[in-house]
Amino acid sequence: MTIERLKKKYDGKSVVKDISFEIPKGKIISLIGPNGAGKSTVMGMISRLIAKDGGNIKFEDKDLAKWKSKELAKRLAILTQHNNVQMKLTVRELVAFGRFPYSGSHLTAEDLEMIDKAIEYMELKEYENRFIDELSGGQRQRAYIAMVIAQDTEYVLLDEPTNNLDIYHSTNMMKMVRRLCDELGKTVVLVLHELNYAAFHSDYICAFKDGKIAKFGTVEEVITKEVLSEIYNVEFEIMKIAGKPLTIYY
Repeated sequence: MTIERLKKKYDGKSVVKDISFEIPKGKIISLIGPNGAGKSTVMGMISRLIAKDGGNIKFEDKDLAKWKSKELAKRLAILTQHNNVQMKLTVRELVAFGRFPYSGSHLTAEDLEMIDKAIEYMELKEYENRFIDELSGGQRQRAYIAMVIAQDTEYVLLDEPTNNLDIYHSTNMMKMVRRLCDELGKTVVLVLHELNYAAFHSDYICAFKDGKIAKFGTVEEVITKEVLSEIYNVEFEIMKIAGKPLTIYY
């Protein structure tokens, strides 16, 4: 996926300003930056949930706007920050929604197999007949990720997947995201506020500030004292833990 000179305005104010970058296939890319920097807006535009005001997005060498929704949904899945399901659904019923682009409401044997695999992969077998509103926050997030896995797309977009999770569930969530890439070959794009999760689990990082890209590169290129201090306007120190950078700010 290639993003070229992307722009977005709200009430006449530019919130995404002429940004360009490429999403490497088969890798994890984290979008970081302060509140209001444009991360989630960019995520919304590359998933077609938000209309762009300028620029181009090419997906598999084709203008993203020209993709039919059903065909795009077989290649790209998104999980937004807010996933408040109003219906009384079990885990299995929720995961089955991931197969809608393929078979609608008429599930095939292949669909059922994909649903089973997704539930097992996210270790939800014992909860598959439990209602979503009866689960803990961590279990519920795993169920949503299972729905995305069942959708079986190459690209997975996750907007703040650790939002409202405690340290234990956030850490496990990021380990599962890493497995999506390493074991299932997915290209994963994340919006993250937790810099250490981005540093430990990403391959590339795109750092935003004031609607522009401040730095794009590998973890080692972006997670530096100089880059982060400039982006967040606070002092940073960087340590190495298990060969990965650990940020401390004050």
